[in-house]
Amino acid sequence: MHAATRPALAVIAHGSRDPRHAATVDALCARVRALRPGLRVEAGYLDFDAPSVPRLLERLDAEGVRDVVALPLLLGRAFHAKSDIPAVLGETTARLPRLDVRQAGVLGPHPLLLQALERRLREAGSAPDRRHSTGVVLASAGSSDPEAIAVIAQTAREWRRTAGWCAVRPAFASASLPRTADAVRGLRADGVERVAVAPYVIAPGRLPDRIRAGALEAGADVLAPVLGASEELAAVLALRYDEAAADRRPVALSA
Repeated sequence: MHAATRPALAVIAHGSRDPRHAATVDALCARVRALRPGLRVEAGYLDFDAPSVPRLLERLDAEGVRDVVALPLLLGRAFHAKSDIPAVLGETTARLPRLDVRQAGVLGPHPLLLQALERRLREAGSAPDRRHSTGVVLASAGSSDPEAIAVIAQTAREWRRTAGWCAVRPAFASASLPRTADAVRGLRADGVERVAVAPYVIAPGRLPDRIRAGALEAGADVLAPVLGASEELAAVLALRYDEAAADRRPVALSA
């Protein structure tokens, strides 16, 4: 698809009072622009940061954009992907009849996200030759959605199967159990020699800080940084955009 005819990409982020969140989103958008030269990539936020999603779509419409892929900056399909984002897109596009907006799929699960987790653990000092004696806590933000929790558990199982860690266990910063500290202690109680905590979150903020506090409290040996603007994460954004842009079937957006 020629750059001039491709839909614009609106990355839909949650937003945060922590300025590191928006800075990470900006860096990810810049990486996607580098991967897809000529593609218009903008970010909009559900809360806290500007522009809001409605303001972003209104601006694109006013500038003559007619086709937009709205891509949730989410690792899993929970409340925001199933309810919040469709609702705000549906309400806004009802007021902008010239604008065609389709919602792309969430980022995870995807093998590239496991590669990004591996990269962050290496950067934090996890030794590849000690995988057989290292257990990993896959620490996500958490959700009350059973589907989202099941996907995190499956991601942990797949990571252990493909990477060779002696254990990979999920933990959650909110809404679900166990918490990060309890997962670290559980691995220790099971005789795991070394424990690494891998935050399965995109940007810094309140919940990642809670993951960090739990890892430190329980004495984890390695604490990786968040996924951030990694090249793997940017590649998944570009792939999800490509999938949505290629699917020209009508998409119903509703609350």
